Amino acid sequence: MISIRSTAGRKPLGRNVFEAILARRSVRAYTAEIPDSAMVSTLLEAAVRAPTATQEEPWAFLVIQNRETLRWLSDLAKPVFIKEVRSRHSQGVSHSFEHLDQSDFDIFHGANTLIVICARMTSPFVSADCWLAAENLMLAACDLGLGTCVIGSSISVLNTQKVKRELDIPDEYAVVAPVIVGIPDAETAATSRKAPLILAWKQ
Repeated sequence: MISIRSTAGRKPLGRNVFEAILARRSVRAYTAEIPDSAMVSTLLEAAVRAPTATQEEPWAFLVIQNRETLRWLSDLAKPVFIKEVRSRHSQGVSHSFEHLDQSDFDIFHGANTLIVICARMTSPFVSADCWLAAENLMLAACDLGLGTCVIGSSISVLNTQKVKRELDIPDEYAVVAPVIVGIPDAETAATSRKAPLILAWKQ
């Protein structure tokens, strides 16, 4: 049973930008609570404040908060993505992707909200603009105590004619960045990162 509880009362944690960058995690476990429309609108407002080349603001958004639709998408995406993985790995699917073969695995990790950033690919910078918007959205969500995760495994299936037609995505738009959003079910541990690889520092 999905609990729809208002998240409009969630207040920013007051992090500065760098604190939010360090605190953000790719969350893969969520409660059944659904972020409400006010919360989603706040995240979209953050997204459209991203830098944009030549002030094009190419982004458009699809919000899905229907579990049946998300399950349908997950079931469609898994075989498509695993085929792509196999084509890149001559020895078969790498260990990190074996779970995709499991019938009960949900690529959206139980999240009840998927925000899909789309755009008409009218210039070389459109994709970069959309990913900058996605980062803004994810940092804003982090400051509001929400979890997010980019679901790259859904991009190919979201761009098929069948799915675009079902989800009312116009033909001239391409799906660029799908991001799940929700209430984290548990704390996600930090992962170590490599130090910046500096190719040159000319002074």
